[in-house]
Amino acid sequence: MNIRNFCIIAHIDHGKSTLADRLLETTGTITKREMREQIMDGMELERERGITIKAKAVRMLYTPPGSKDAYILNLIDTPGHVDFTYEVSRALAACEGALLLVDATQGVEAQTLANATLARDAGLKIIPVINKVDLPAADPEGCQQQIRDVLGIERQALLASAKVGKGIKEVLQAVIDDIPAPNMDTQAPLKMLVFDSVFDTFRGVVVYVRVLDGDLHTGMELQFMQTGRKVVAEEVGILQMKYVKAERLRAGEVGYIVIGVKELQDVRMGDTLTSAERPAATPHPGYKELKPFVFAGIYPVNPSDYDNLKKALDKMHLTDSAFSFMPETSTALGFGFRSGFLGLLHLDIVKTRIEREFEIPLIATAPNVEYEVVPLQGERMRVDNPAKFPDPGDIKEILEPYITATIVVPSDYVGPIMQLCQDRRGVFHDMKYLAATRVALHYDLPLAEIVSDFYNELKSLSKGYASFDYEHAGYSAADLVKMEIMVHGEVVDAFSFIVHQDKAYAQGRTLVEALKDLIPRQMFEIPLQAKIGNRIIARETIPAMRKDVLAKCYGGDISRKRKLLEKQKEGKKKMKQFGDVEIPQEAFMAILKR
Repeated sequence: MNIRNFCIIAHIDHGKSTLADRLLETTGTITKREMREQIMDGMELERERGITIKAKAVRMLYTPPGSKDAYILNLIDTPGHVDFTYEVSRALAACEGALLLVDATQGVEAQTLANATLARDAGLKIIPVINKVDLPAADPEGCQQQIRDVLGIERQALLASAKVGKGIKEVLQAVIDDIPAPNMDTQAPLKMLVFDSVFDTFRGVVVYVRVLDGDLHTGMELQFMQTGRKVVAEEVGILQMKYVKAERLRAGEVGYIVIGVKELQDVRMGDTLTSAERPAATPHPGYKELKPFVFAGIYPVNPSDYDNLKKALDKMHLTDSAFSFMPETSTALGFGFRSGFLGLLHLDIVKTRIEREFEIPLIATAPNVEYEVVPLQGERMRVDNPAKFPDPGDIKEILEPYITATIVVPSDYVGPIMQLCQDRRGVFHDMKYLAATRVALHYDLPLAEIVSDFYNELKSLSKGYASFDYEHAGYSAADLVKMEIMVHGEVVDAFSFIVHQDKAYAQGRTLVEALKDLIPRQMFEIPLQAKIGNRIIARETIPAMRKDVLAKCYGGDISRKRKLLEKQKEGKKKMKQFGDVEIPQEAFMAILKR
């Protein structure tokens, strides 16, 4: 009964990792010598960008002042960015309670609202904590009012400052007093929820589990309920910033199991592990597998790295099952993988991790979304690659995915933000005042309009004050067309994309003008064309490099000069007929960033 499983949820940059640091210090889990800032963010990329990417689990032992009983506190620190909501949902499935952190200077943000809703839907006990109360601009009373009005949480929030260590003991006491002990039945058949997994080069797959029922010990034969794969618990233990070996794990506890498996496809996040001899009747509902919403092609710069890239993606998928991949081929880029992600930051993080951790330089094609195409004849189909779109004459209509967006912004910036949403084909729902100076806007927006640079524009228009959260709202018909870019008469499939009819001309014009500066000149002129179906909508020409064939003429008859120029003209014509244009990697990178 002395076990408490809880997680910390909040909007990005509201101090989750700093609070986790103070909790580890106060409980003595980490010594002063070992301590460093954001210690649970072990990944170099997390520390560099100042964001949490992966949820981290750690076990703390704590004896409250004036009490003889020691409590086991299992903490999961979660990410705050909307692209990593999947990590949050996994953490919530393994907990009974959550600390909901609100920045005293920022108040309730879009992701605070989304995470509070997730925790409430999962049936968790929510303890609100107002952080950063030591700052001069802090407004704890205003935050308390927002927690009551916006989140519907009547409970008085705890006041804390994770930076200076204020209010940490009160937070720990609230965790012990208010979060219920896990429901457990040690006599029932063994049932464990797999909420995370990592790949160890020497020991194979290590799964992180929350034991729901029963008793687990070393050497036990286990079975995954989804895949049916049988494994043996070679080592069992608890997570205390490192693996600490233990003889057994009982119901209600969180720990790790080394299962000695090297085949990565056999392990799935959210699967239920049970005893092979005495299996559980039903798997834990856990959490559903998320569908990716943003798609991009990932190709190795060196074709010889293709096999290594496949192994890298397999290992990455084990620790981050929110992205998917399948092989594909491009005439311009060779062999690669079509990958699905939850958002643009997710794509950027996965690409950077592969380049750093596995040392494979990559090219990522322009991100796009999955469309539903209704043909004139045949069944409706989903297409995530613009190069695979049917001919325009065969399409009855194209449906694109929409999202319902919540934008929380200071009232001074409402005008520019509404104009931005209007420009991105947004449909206005409503506007609510959270406080005298803060407004929540609700819009329906096409997903394709926000996957490129919407978030950056939002931040720059609001001077960094706006926050953004979204959830998916199904498909809707739109006037969309497929645009292709032709270089020297050849369609480059990596540059194909889907665009709204109203924006097609402007985007085609911009793209060919950019390519003109990026593709190096050849000995013959190169036409660059943007086309929709069979109609060319924009054209630029890269002029040929010319050798001065008249340099050796020191006077003489004009017919001699004309003869040399005609000869050069014939040569250029022949070159243009047989010449090939190689597009440099830099051109791909620069265009895809646009």
